[in-house]
Amino acid sequence: MARTPSNMIPLGTKAPEFNLLDTISDEKIALFQIKGALGTVIFFICNHCPFVIHVNDTLVAIAQDYKSKGFSFVAISSNDIDNYPQDAPHLMKKTAKENNYPFPYLYDETQEVAKAYDAACTPDSYVFDTNLKLVYRGQLDDSRPGNGIALSGVDLRNALDCLLHDIENIAIQKPSIGCNIKWKE
Repeated sequence: MARTPSNMIPLGTKAPEFNLLDTISDEKIALFQIKGALGTVIFFICNHCPFVIHVNDTLVAIAQDYKSKGFSFVAISSNDIDNYPQDAPHLMKKTAKENNYPFPYLYDETQEVAKAYDAACTPDSYVFDTNLKLVYRGQLDDSRPGNGIALSGVDLRNALDCLLHDIENIAIQKPSIGCNIKWKE
């Protein structure tokens, strides 16, 4: 199990546009279509990563808790499916249904979106404000598979609460740790 940290791109970075296949609805979805009134959360995940499997329930709970408050959520998988067939779109759809994802699960076939976001690992979380400017990037919390720390999503929840209450997030933003994105050769 590789331990790759996320790239901590500069706060204020504008969210790169995308138009990707949603494996749940089989429709293409663009960033502007899913932009939230208060904020937009983008997760880079995949089906097989033990770090993602560890946090799936927390991702779902956070999305369910904040969707009604003006936030939108989307997950993107950018892994190379030739070498990692368990991350193929039809299995993404299955994973989304099994985990009751309350958000679209998009397939980044060309990996251009992951590159545009400078995504490095799964899970990797980005929070953008109403103007699609980056206000948070990094971990959900300090829990990792096998470290004995309970999942809470405290870091991501704090970022969302700061946006919700229009206060500056002064908490230290820590990189996520997970499996590296499986880049095409």
